[in-house]
Amino acid sequence: MSKVILIVCDALRDDMAAQHMGYLEHLVEHHKATRWTVTGELPSMSRPMYETLHTGVPSSVHGIVNNAIVRVSNMPNVFKLAVEHGKTTAAAAYCWYSELYNRAPFDPVRDLETDDETLPIQHGRFYMSDDYPDLDLYAHGGALLAKYMPDYLLIHPMGLDTVGEREGGDSHAYRKLVIYHDGVISYMLPTALQLGYTVLVTADHGISGNAAHGHGGVHGGNFDEARLVPLYLITPDMNGRGRVTGHVSQLSVAPTLCRLLGLPIPDTMTQPPLG
Repeated sequence: MSKVILIVCDALRDDMAAQHMGYLEHLVEHHKATRWTVTGELPSMSRPMYETLHTGVPSSVHGIVNNAIVRVSNMPNVFKLAVEHGKTTAAAAYCWYSELYNRAPFDPVRDLETDDETLPIQHGRFYMSDDYPDLDLYAHGGALLAKYMPDYLLIHPMGLDTVGEREGGDSHAYRKLVIYHDGVISYMLPTALQLGYTVLVTADHGISGNAAHGHGGVHGGNFDEARLVPLYLITPDMNGRGRVTGHVSQLSVAPTLCRLLGLPIPDTMTQPPLG
């Protein structure tokens, strides 16, 4: 059982992470971390995959089948399970997470800064703009960590999705931002590990690479650039398995979080946890 930080880098492609996340790939190369390639569920869109990551079920089961569905989750999910078992939760994330797990619709005055022990996300710092600065978002996550030491902390930056949709997933700007995220994580990770946290880094979906055609990238459909995302797992002892060959299901992320947090895995999560 461990405390857990999940970093969901929105629209982080598997191939671009392998090429440009030098620090995390170094940890994998030296077996200080474990890395999988994850086959994401469909549709490869944000709100449906936020729900899949935290419930372990496909969109046809949880019912969040597109980004326009605004309601609270009605499935067993990691946040709710954690609070029900006496654990502390926190998130620095896009406002859709607040709508999925706390209250919908999002009320900026009420919900932008949330501290309420009765909610599934007890301590939330939520943003509304897709171009909200990633550095500020990571800083919110660090502040939540320092102030509350939550058992489960979600950190969800949006910059890669914004840049990828504007300029494409193989553009220079997108690649530079992947490197930037790797650098920020490299600063945060040693402190988190010293505090006893297991850290996972993944994505909700990827994005196509259309820079050569002069327009931005897309996601939502059934193609590898949109569906294949990385999953890095780093434990406090930094004893990993390196790169695991083959692909694993995105449905395994939620039961993996439950296992790490020492939570019972509900019957709705049918895929085995990763380890």
